[in-house]
Amino acid sequence: MDKKTHSNRKWITACAAAMLFAATAQAQDKVTVTDRPLVSTSSNYTNFRAPLRQAPLLKLPVGQVQPRGWLRKYLELQRDGLNGKLNTISAWLDKNNNQWLSDSGDHGWEEVPYWLRGYCSLAYILDDEDMKKEAQVWFDAVFENLKSDGFLGPRNYENGNPEVWAQMVMLWALQTYYEHSGDEKVLDAMTDYFKWEMTVPDSQFLKGLWQEKRGGDNLWSVIWLYNRTGDESILPLIDKLHRNTSDWTMKDDLPNWHGVNVAQGFREPATYYMYNNDPDMLQATYNAFNTMRQRYGQVPGGMYGADENARDGYFDPRQGAETCAIVEQMASDEILMGITGDPFWADHCENVALNTFTAAMTSDMKALRYITSPNMAISDEKLHGPSIDNNLRGMLSMSPFSSRCCQHNHGMGWPYYAEHLVMATSDNGLATMLYAANETTAKVGAEGHTVRLTEDTEYPFEEKVTLTVHTGGEGVTFPLYLRVPAWSDKTAVSLNGKSLSVAGAEGKYVRIEREWQDGDKVELEMPMSVTSQVWQQNKGSVSVNYGPMTLSLKIKENFEQHDSRDPAFVQDDSHWQEGVDASLWPCYVLKPESQWNYALKVDRSFIPSGITVTKKEWPADDMPFTAESVPLEFSVKGYQIPSWGYDATGMTDQLPVKWAERSTQETFLTLIPMGAARLRISAFPKVVDGE
Repeated sequence: MDKKTHSNRKWITACAAAMLFAATAQAQDKVTVTDRPLVSTSSNYTNFRAPLRQAPLLKLPVGQVQPRGWLRKYLELQRDGLNGKLNTISAWLDKNNNQWLSDSGDHGWEEVPYWLRGYCSLAYILDDEDMKKEAQVWFDAVFENLKSDGFLGPRNYENGNPEVWAQMVMLWALQTYYEHSGDEKVLDAMTDYFKWEMTVPDSQFLKGLWQEKRGGDNLWSVIWLYNRTGDESILPLIDKLHRNTSDWTMKDDLPNWHGVNVAQGFREPATYYMYNNDPDMLQATYNAFNTMRQRYGQVPGGMYGADENARDGYFDPRQGAETCAIVEQMASDEILMGITGDPFWADHCENVALNTFTAAMTSDMKALRYITSPNMAISDEKLHGPSIDNNLRGMLSMSPFSSRCCQHNHGMGWPYYAEHLVMATSDNGLATMLYAANETTAKVGAEGHTVRLTEDTEYPFEEKVTLTVHTGGEGVTFPLYLRVPAWSDKTAVSLNGKSLSVAGAEGKYVRIEREWQDGDKVELEMPMSVTSQVWQQNKGSVSVNYGPMTLSLKIKENFEQHDSRDPAFVQDDSHWQEGVDASLWPCYVLKPESQWNYALKVDRSFIPSGITVTKKEWPADDMPFTAESVPLEFSVKGYQIPSWGYDATGMTDQLPVKWAERSTQETFLTLIPMGAARLRISAFPKVVDGE
């Protein structure tokens, strides 16, 4: 978390001025630095209909943003890995007697929609025919099994109350399917389902842990549908969902401390703000975000120490986040990018994705870790309670069956990220939001001219982003927004080789409005430097950053392979389909083969003393997030702390106290980007030079 407290107040007061500017700005070569994209009414993409507030950024339909480079590689690995093959190996996705295919089914409740929303997005981005056909089987079943009262999916009850959590997830999958297909059955099914929800008495509505805490997911789907149909009869459901969802507007507190609930629940007030127009609702989302980070998020990597439930006294960087929480946080950041236009949410999404999510899975995307922490010097199958808040086997090992929730839910992480690399602006432009190589095809300008925007970069391992506008031959007028990360304080932007004035752009946007010609090039230079952050609430530990990436100690990682069917490595809720060749899906225990218990030597600005960077060749396989192939390494100095080891459960122990005895011998250490380290120490004890 940045040192400042994030607030939306300045945006609210600036909206009126932005509208005036939009009406008077000249279309030719107008270059400005702005806090938010201008709020207007898009001629090209689905707007937020009155009485909803207009959002400044609009997600492009799935498939219009085509990732390239390392992100494309990760999506292809996901296709060939766990998410792409789960329908053939997970018993919860077995079509025989599945709840989503038959009213008499007995399994697949949340697992099917969890898996399907990432799977279908991946299928449409990659335009994979086999995957699209598989997704269609499940969507067709949803439509074929609609109930006469409007209910959608399997009927389940909790204490006599209708269970609707799984439906919330399926709604998101249906929304992606509609973006791809335009199938009107989606709109009809969602309308009927929401009308059914309005018939449920408040005394029975959203009663249950998941649905009560996560009602904001349902609320977002109501807004999505209303924007497409204009059916005002569903608007009262927005109020009903808000009053029956847990109160995420509490002052200096949260209604629940379950890590996944927090990651998706905290944005509910901001979603409701789009309907009730109360700035306090929007501010409540910022407040909830800050409250979690202030108590349990004093660690690098963008997440917090919840393991499963955040607990008093357990906020050391050895505490981690569920993979479910990681991808849900990324999805919340992406939604908030659109609602607010605040570049902070894009900064945060990159922080989580590039430093935490990349390390939560094996490089072949065939196994994942239930809990990933900033500091974890061992990743094994043992029971680690109460050091972590889940005393089950396999919480830290890499496994294809690392809990049935994360196993199925992880798949939305990278596809949703890819969908939000570039977004439409409500003033008929485009905004580069999350930086990675891609080619985007979109409509721009008042006349809806189709352009292609290509982005060439190896970001975050490269400082330069090159954007090329392809208009098809004729000039096209529209605004192009470049998000400038908050860490980038020496940003340079050029247009066709001519430097532009962009002083003070960090944490804002550079807006270029002009008549674009075919082949116009914009170059964004974001020089990366070494910075640090001291986490005073975690024993004054220090983390080291390079641009958007946090650095971790390079530990020699021994991947010890095991049979995923071995009871010592598998959880009770993990089940294979019959006939699966389990040897193709091993699990791994990661053990260190080098020392890891070091304090960093830092200067009085808390920068590692004498740090140097080595830039290596880009990996031929386009996989930079592994300890072996990462193209950046840093040399630093440190001192070993012999007493810092493992606790009684065998888990990486808490940070040592300041006066813990350390070696007097200075040692040269190698740091690598945190996202490339499956075993890692990212929050270090520090030794200040000269003290």
